[in-house]
Order: sequence, then structure tokens, then C-alpha cells
Amino acid sequence: MAETSEDTGRVLVVEDDAGLQRQIRWCLEGYEVVAAGSRGEAITALRRFEPEIVLQDLGLPPDPAGVSEGFACLSELLALSPHTKVIVMTGNGDHANAVKAVGAGVWDFLEKPVDSGILRVIVDRAFRVSRLEANLRQVLDAKALEPLAGIITASDAMLAVCRKLEKLAPTEVTVLLLGESGTGKELLARAVHALSPRHDGPFVPINCAAIPETLLESELFGYEKGAFTGALRTTPGKVETASGGTLFLDEIGDMAPSLQAKMLRFLQDRVIERVGGRVPIPIDVRVVCATNHDLQSAIQQGRFRADLYYRISEVTLAVPPLRERRACIPVIAQHLLRRYAEAQRRPRLLFAPEALAALEAYDWPGNVRELENRINTAVIMSEGRLITPEDLALEAPGDASLPLNLRCVRARAEEAAVRQALAVADGNLSKAADLLGITRPTLYLLLERLGIDVEPGRRARSAP
Repeated sequence: MAETSEDTGRVLVVEDDAGLQRQIRWCLEGYEVVAAGSRGEAITALRRFEPEIVLQDLGLPPDPAGVSEGFACLSELLALSPHTKVIVMTGNGDHANAVKAVGAGVWDFLEKPVDSGILRVIVDRAFRVSRLEANLRQVLDAKALEPLAGIITASDAMLAVCRKLEKLAPTEVTVLLLGESGTGKELLARAVHALSPRHDGPFVPINCAAIPETLLESELFGYEKGAFTGALRTTPGKVETASGGTLFLDEIGDMAPSLQAKMLRFLQDRVIERVGGRVPIPIDVRVVCATNHDLQSAIQQGRFRADLYYRISEVTLAVPPLRERRACIPVIAQHLLRRYAEAQRRPRLLFAPEALAALEAYDWPGNVRELENRINTAVIMSEGRLITPEDLALEAPGDASLPLNLRCVRARAEEAAVRQALAVADGNLSKAADLLGITRPTLYLLLERLGIDVEPGRRARSAP
């Protein structure tokens, strides 16, 4: 067989005839082929290798002359991996079982004796369709988990922030975003701009903490030619450049007191004067501010003007840190892994279970920005297909936090998945069931068994 790569298609062949296994391997040169001779071996291989395609004979031991074991295997395969493309091999002229298999959910069927050319065409086509569907599911999942452009979340607290911003975006109110560094305040500000009537205008960010105090006034308001040494031509400032769009003042809590008075005057009158200028310039701009400081404390200490605070905080939203929205961590991590793995041409990278546990156990003082850096570095430095805690420079949680009882592990994972789906769907049970890939009655049973309460009135709400 040709040498495989991380992006090679994987095919599971469920066939008890060793000679036919070898023939299929030869026909499918270029694919990674895994063979299983019984239902038990097939289920084990499915869980371990996660093949896109399964090629299965209906005659399996202990019923090689019949089809009962083959259909039992088929049913279990489709239940465990409904997106896998299953192709059944049937006896010559056995159309009845072929039709029955298609009705059970298989993708296609192939008659024995196997024609190598037809087999290759069917598998190639199944693989292409499988990849297209997988890409579509990624897009749909991303949309479901992106309540605002660029914001990935499965947290009730963060979803609440996003819903409020959706309501505020069409208005002209000045919004103040409060939160630690790295929580995504600029992404939220960009989302406000994108959803506003000003979305065709410019979005102009300025970091008030990154520009020296002596330059901040000219950076914000611009300057006239000859206003100071080196002012060789008239230059508009950030505020003027943002006219018709949105001005984002990041880390406004670090703005110098001397400049706060001029900013207050601009916000009140929407008029500026360039440094060295005398002509008032009217500005039509939406203002969004952000800071990681406690502005109330800064006011008490005399470091921030109370009148400016009330002007910029017509609506104030607190952005929760990553450690307070742990349900987001695996969702954001998987999204970032896909992005950076594709950029590095390593699309088949996965998180090891202990790596996911380490991600969820860590407190993330640097929030999403730190998570991005660690995953990007791990993608570059990892040597195998699995990202480990060592690749992330994190300690794996102790054995006490990793239960070995499979029933306990499944129960925890099931409850986490249901809660995340409910959060993403805003309590809409039809949408949550669709995200989980189950029916509404099944979701009702899960909610009852897990003891998860849903707000009255939402239980019967249907998806629009």
C-alpha cells in the first residue's frame, strides 16, 4: 500500500475472508485500510480508528451463511457513527437484502464477487461526499456556536452578553465593555459594528494604553501642519477617520486625566479640533469603549472623571473571564485547533482525552488569548496525531479527577453535551435535539434522567 498521510481516507473492511481482505486492500491502494473479521472487532475498530467509510459483508460469524449477524453489526455501526458511509457487500442476486440494508441507512451496496474498478469508484465517491458533509457540519456547528460573528461560546453568561449586544447594535448608545484582558472585548465591539446601520463605515480601534500620553491627543484628534516639530502636513486623527462608522476606545481606563476632559467634550458635542487648529470639525461616529480596570474605584481615587464615566457607560456589559465559562473551553479549543491545524497543513490533529481534561482544569489567567497561544504552539510542536498536555505546556489532572468507570465517564459527557446544547439553543428543545442528533422525545427522557430543569414554557417551544 502507498504511504499514508494524516489526510488519507480511512476505510474499515468488515469481512471474515482473509483472501478478500487482501484483495480489497490492493484495490484501495492510497487509502488507510483497517480490517475486522467479526462484529466485535468491527465495533472496536470503529471506536479506535473513526473511519469515514465502512465496507461490510453481511455474512459474518457466527452466522456466515446468513445475514442476521451482518445486520446486527450494521445496526450497531450506524447507531455509533451515523455520519459514517457504510457500503455493504451482498451475494450475487441478493437484491432483497441489499434493499433492506439501504433502508436501514447504508450508503450503497456492492455485489460479490467484488469488481475492483467498481469498488474503487464507489469508495472514492463515498469518501468525497463524506468530506463534503463533514465540512458542512463544521460550518453549521460553527454557526450554532457563534451567536455573534467571531464569538465562539456555549456559556449561558456569554450568550446573555451576546443577546444584549444584538439588541444594542442597531441603536446609537455608547457601550462600555468591562472585562479582563484577553476575554474578547474587541471581537464584541466589532460584532456591534457589524450588526449596526454603520456596518458599511469604518471600524477604527485605538488602544489608549499603547500610545504615549504625549502622542495620544494628536493620534485621536489629528493635527494641523506646523502644529509641532515634525508636523509636515495636516493629518486627520482616529476620531475623524472613524466618522460614519464606529470608534473603539480600548483600555479607556488608562487614558491620561488631561485628555479625559477633551474626550468628554467630544462625546458631548460630537465636535473636535485638531491639535494646532481652530476650526471645529463635526464628527458622526458611534463610540464603543472597553477596559480591564475597575472604573468606580478609579473615580474614587481621582484617576478617572466621573462625568466621563457616565458619558461612556450609557450601557455597561461585563464580559466574564474564561474560567467562569468553562463550558466554552472545549468548544473554543476545538475551533482553534481546526483553524491552526489547517494553517499548518495538519488537519487530522486531535486532542488526547487528558489534554482536554487539562484544558478544562486550568484557570486561564490570560483568557482566550492565552488559549490561542498555547494551542497554536501545540499544533507546531506536537509530533504525533494527538495533542498532549505536554504539547500545551499544561499539567495533566491527577488520576482522582479522571474516573476510570466507563459508565461514569459516559454519564458526565452526556450531561455536559446536553447542557451545552441547551445553552447554545437558548433552551429551545427542538434546536437542542437537532444539535445532539436525537429526537425531542429522547431529549425529554435525557432531561428527566439527568435531572435538568428547563424554564416553564420552553419545553413545548418549537424551532422556527
